[in-house]
Amino acid sequence: MGTVCGGQKLRPHQTVIAAVRDPAHATSRSLADLPRGDGSSLVVVKYDAAVEQDAFRLAEELREKHKVDRLDIVVANAGIATSFRPVKDVKREEIQEHINVNTYGVVSLYQATRDLLQKSTRKPMFVPLGSIAGSLEGQPLVPNAAYGASKCMLNWYGVRINAEDEWLNTFILGPGFTQTEMGNAGAREFGLEEAPLTVEECVNGMYQVITTATKEKHGGKMVMYTGEVQPW
Repeated sequence: MGTVCGGQKLRPHQTVIAAVRDPAHATSRSLADLPRGDGSSLVVVKYDAAVEQDAFRLAEELREKHKVDRLDIVVANAGIATSFRPVKDVKREEIQEHINVNTYGVVSLYQATRDLLQKSTRKPMFVPLGSIAGSLEGQPLVPNAAYGASKCMLNWYGVRINAEDEWLNTFILGPGFTQTEMGNAGAREFGLEEAPLTVEECVNGMYQVITTATKEKHGGKMVMYTGEVQPW
């Protein structure tokens, strides 16, 4: 999904920063081949959401090495889903592992990039990717005691950040049940061959949401890739 998102955003006169766990991986290297508009550039940097201080190291690298002095949009895309147990069987360490990446990782990324977002000359956005699995009212009836809980906790932070920073449009963006590596692995756990939504459909929808979002309409809400606002 990150690769396609990058391709969508390499529009003229834009700089896209792709934060990846392993810059040497084939998928990461393939980012260099993405088409781009006149005056656009791509910066690939290492970032692991599971490492507590990595977001702060990343922000420092952007400032010092790549001379990035502001950010307009930060999309917090990193996440894991490795346990599909009901509450009666889930291990405490499984819950913690998911919270470390899916919740704490997003909070750290916000803290690390906040100053750069505040220097934006546009209307800045902080956009964590959420999931209907974290909904209290509309969660699917599948075993998801670690992943779902971590995304529910993320929702709280999304609402709170939007309330605390009046200048920043923060909303949770739901990509849907998408045919990514993680999405298809989850689909197989639930007896499906693959997730129902193609990556292209998901990314096209998310791009449309991000490029039209306003704090008044979307801030502090859970917005699906279709533009539909979901209940918490």
